[in-house]
Amino acid sequence: MISKPIDPLGWGERWPAPAKLNLMLRIVGQRPDGYHLLQTVFQFIDLCDWLTFHPVNDGSVSLKQPIPGVAEADDLTVRAALLLKAETGCQAGVCIEVEKILPMGGGLGGGSSDAATTLLVLNHLWDLQLPTKKLIALGLILGADVPVFVYGYAAWAEGIGEKLERIMPAEHWIVVIKPGCHVETREIFLAKDLTRDSKSITIDEFTAGSHKNDCLDVVSRRYHSVKCALSALSEFSEPRLTGTGACVFAQFSSKQAAVNAYDALKGSWQVYLTKGLNTSPLLSKLESGKHIH
Repeated sequence: MISKPIDPLGWGERWPAPAKLNLMLRIVGQRPDGYHLLQTVFQFIDLCDWLTFHPVNDGSVSLKQPIPGVAEADDLTVRAALLLKAETGCQAGVCIEVEKILPMGGGLGGGSSDAATTLLVLNHLWDLQLPTKKLIALGLILGADVPVFVYGYAAWAEGIGEKLERIMPAEHWIVVIKPGCHVETREIFLAKDLTRDSKSITIDEFTAGSHKNDCLDVVSRRYHSVKCALSALSEFSEPRLTGTGACVFAQFSSKQAAVNAYDALKGSWQVYLTKGLNTSPLLSKLESGKHIH
């Protein structure tokens, strides 16, 4: 049973779990265990899932409404909460309510972001006082994209995505298309025709315009709808793939240009009008002071 009353310091509030884009993705090697060594640039966008945490008095961790097709025990928010409890010995319980906005299998990091929001917000609500560095390490156990969402800033990332350095790319207006397919990241990283030996570049080279995604050709060959989405976006701006897809995006120098592209595409595609953010809205909310005690 959900406990009452709601604590004014964040229980029962909606917490954002923002999407990310990979503004660049190079595969520069592979570890003996099969994990790929990357260079990538993460930037958040103002498109979010929303999570609400309800205290329960029996120490259990559950979802208010499981996501169709995902077993509750496999849900990353449940796994994140249980990991926090195991790490700290916390006896508290929680019922997690997820308002799912971000498409699954889209390369926007929705599940990873949900997990990071769970780690950060429950660390606060349960008053566990784990430092960010420890939460990042726990996040890496859950998935390679979780650390950047815990970190909370646009980042240059290396390793398998866990070595993070804050950077400040331009916060453009962005149009995102979600093609009608679900791309399996594992399938793309196992593909024999995937480039795994790209030359490492510097942040300055990225800033100067080097922003290719080594997964683009492999994904385009296997998923016709991704190829079509790239073509549709190319009418308005340079189209790019985020992560392994399926989502593709384009940046615009003005809001009006982005709106024009969005209006032209929305009749044919699942499309989002959004904006790049160099600080996660979750971090902004946590650091606003309203919820810190």
